[in-house]
Amino acid sequence: MSQNVLQGVRAELEMLSAVRHVGRIEEVDAEVLRVTGLGRHARLGDVLKITRWDGTELHGEVIKLDRDALTVLPDAPAEGVSLGDRVVLRGPLRIAPDDSWIGRVIDPHGMPLDGRPILPGKHWKSLRNDPPPPARRQSLGARLGTGMAVLNTLLPIVEGQRVGLFAGSGVGKSSLMAGLARNMESDVTVIALVGERGRELREFIDKTLGPEGMKRAVVIAATSDRSALVRRRCAWTAMSVAEHFRDRGKRVLFLADSITRFAEAHREVAVAAGELPALRGYPPSTAHQIMQLCERAGPGVVDTGTITAVLSVLVAGSDMDEPVADILRGVLDGHIVMDRQIAERGRYPAIDLLRSVSRSLPDAATEEENQLLAEARRLLSAYARSEMMIQAGLYAHGSDQVLDQAIRAHPDLDAFLAEKEAQGIPNSFDRLRLILRRAAAGGSRGPGQGKMKAVAPRRAAPHAVEGPKK
Repeated sequence: MSQNVLQGVRAELEMLSAVRHVGRIEEVDAEVLRVTGLGRHARLGDVLKITRWDGTELHGEVIKLDRDALTVLPDAPAEGVSLGDRVVLRGPLRIAPDDSWIGRVIDPHGMPLDGRPILPGKHWKSLRNDPPPPARRQSLGARLGTGMAVLNTLLPIVEGQRVGLFAGSGVGKSSLMAGLARNMESDVTVIALVGERGRELREFIDKTLGPEGMKRAVVIAATSDRSALVRRRCAWTAMSVAEHFRDRGKRVLFLADSITRFAEAHREVAVAAGELPALRGYPPSTAHQIMQLCERAGPGVVDTGTITAVLSVLVAGSDMDEPVADILRGVLDGHIVMDRQIAERGRYPAIDLLRSVSRSLPDAATEEENQLLAEARRLLSAYARSEMMIQAGLYAHGSDQVLDQAIRAHPDLDAFLAEKEAQGIPNSFDRLRLILRRAAAGGSRGPGQGKMKAVAPRRAAPHAVEGPKK
């Protein structure tokens, strides 16, 4: 413990300087401040400390450089700031992660939110590091157990993969991510809660994540009441913490909820800096910010670990073509789409399998396993194409062999998509294999569930459809 204390003191001393550059506030325009006297010393992204007339302090970030003044966006409301207030240059954004942060809840500045003291690590890291060199990165690793049957089989996640979780509000996105945090194979889990409601933070930690999930997790949170600067910084801080553990050879699971709020925070900052909106209100730099964050995840270079990332996206009205979702789909290695209609009928997780894809396939499975996955998707697709006709009683049993098999398999396959799996990936494939065999043989749904009946009218009407329309 004493060694850790000394390391923390050493890191704090490294931040001290015998020279402090001081400026003054010249103009206050809404929430944007103009500062003079620091033009030759400040850099874009530097942090400033502002001392109000009553002695209270406020921090801000340089978002624009002019010949005569700096444009500064404060971290908190600028009430009480007056012309001539003293401004001290603090330097670039940095953080010093440490292994002792596992099990802790911190803010984007590395300060504790759980009421206990925290020690910085030995080395300071920038919040906006470059991704590993592309030519030196390792390949994607082995398939990871997730604790969920559908993600163990039909939508596998491999070590170092980057996956998007696309869902509207209230569809079960946070619960799915908490399940991954508790059950997915990893050494450390880093969770970024960007713009979450304040009352939900404690609930997520105590109930949704639980003590078991917190044992190997670091939670970085910036609630919705924090400024756009702090909310944007939350994702960067979380990624820097994940990189700290990756560089130590750990398998890191990075969960971000949500990238949409990160993009919204960047939009506020960019507009304050004078950038014009272009993509449905988002400035052009939004795409670069999202891509840069995503590229930092993934496999590291040789002799380091990996960062497996699951990034959630809020899609209003299931619009997969809105800017943030469209940008992410182009840089990720797969996407999981959650559907509100599935959630409303009570199936969780409400994953729409036919709209979801994992780009780790077919390499992540054996030839026999890939055949099982293709057969399951074929049956689910056949049922989805004819579901309205089946529910209306317009399909006559025996008209189409594939559709008959899909009708027999659908109840079990639908239940399979919601099953939890604590016994590993092989057991998930055994269960899927059994479901498909029963459907092919025309067997029952399972022990004690009775025989499965195809949905068909009692007597074929003259206008009955004799097979699926092509």
